[in-house]
Amino acid sequence: MAVTRAGRPQRVTIRDVADEAGVSIATVSRVLNDRADVSAETRELVQRVMRERGYKPNRNAQKLSDGRTGFVGVLIPLVYPAYFSTILSGAAEALYQQDMRLVLSPTQHLYDREVSLLERLTHGATDGALIVLPEESSPELEHLLDEGYRFVVVDPRARLAERVPSVSTAHAAGADQAMRHLLELGHRRIGAITGIPDWVASEKRLQGYHAALAGAGILPDPELIVAGDWEIGGGAAAAQRLLSLPEPPTAIFAFNDNMAVGALRVARARGLRVPDELSVIGFDDVELANVVAPTLTTIRQPLAELGRMAVDRLVRLLAGQRVEALNVELGTRLIVRESTAPAPSPAR
Repeated sequence: MAVTRAGRPQRVTIRDVADEAGVSIATVSRVLNDRADVSAETRELVQRVMRERGYKPNRNAQKLSDGRTGFVGVLIPLVYPAYFSTILSGAAEALYQQDMRLVLSPTQHLYDREVSLLERLTHGATDGALIVLPEESSPELEHLLDEGYRFVVVDPRARLAERVPSVSTAHAAGADQAMRHLLELGHRRIGAITGIPDWVASEKRLQGYHAALAGAGILPDPELIVAGDWEIGGGAAAAQRLLSLPEPPTAIFAFNDNMAVGALRVARARGLRVPDELSVIGFDDVELANVVAPTLTTIRQPLAELGRMAVDRLVRLLAGQRVEALNVELGTRLIVRESTAPAPSPAR
């Protein structure tokens, strides 16, 4: 058993055993499951390392190995944007720790493609799945549960029934953090660039926006709320509308970092100094937020942890364990950088 710097014991993993024995994780797994396709010499070596290191087999992984494929499908809209790739990296690492393999299935946000891919995964190809931003409705997902297939939704696009397992971010609380930051800086006219209107993330972040204004005794101005599409171009178009108002906002809260970057571009094109004349805050804290100029104040979502937590939920469900909370919301954190500052005075 290894020991951390804080003096607490750290569980020895199957990867630790494999590294010390100089074999693959798959070989260690074969030894654990008493498979015949391992030489006596290798078996003895792996067992000796396990004894010396005090390795305790993961019961969940053993159960999954018994009569299962060891594959987990990951249906994800896109692979390359930082938002999705960070969730994917967290899920992949967690699956690796469980000695399970990932079947990557990009859906391109297309309903028919997602349904087709999911149907293939459910017919014996995988033990279960993670479904990121699913296009299916809640009743369709419930039907999948009724058929006995196990899955966990990551970042639901639409509202789901309570029995559908899900992992998401505390969107409303994150939006409240963003708004409180701007309000504490003295901003009172705060524009909002929302995401696609019928998405859960948009609805809940808008709730947080309204709640923070109400808490400060400020009546919402419908002109200051403009819908975006999560993309840089959509954020730029929305920012143009906001900054063309007779009384433009002194701050803009964009519901993701892409749209915030679009707002920064428009501000620069109009000759506005950020943050002296306009503050901008985003949501997500993807890599882009730290490379734009000025660097972007934003709300950090624990994206990799979303993927890891979803794997943990799925492994428990596959092992037949009782899961106390089927629907988990992870907290957010305000990251203050260069794009926000005190509201400009009327004279300025």
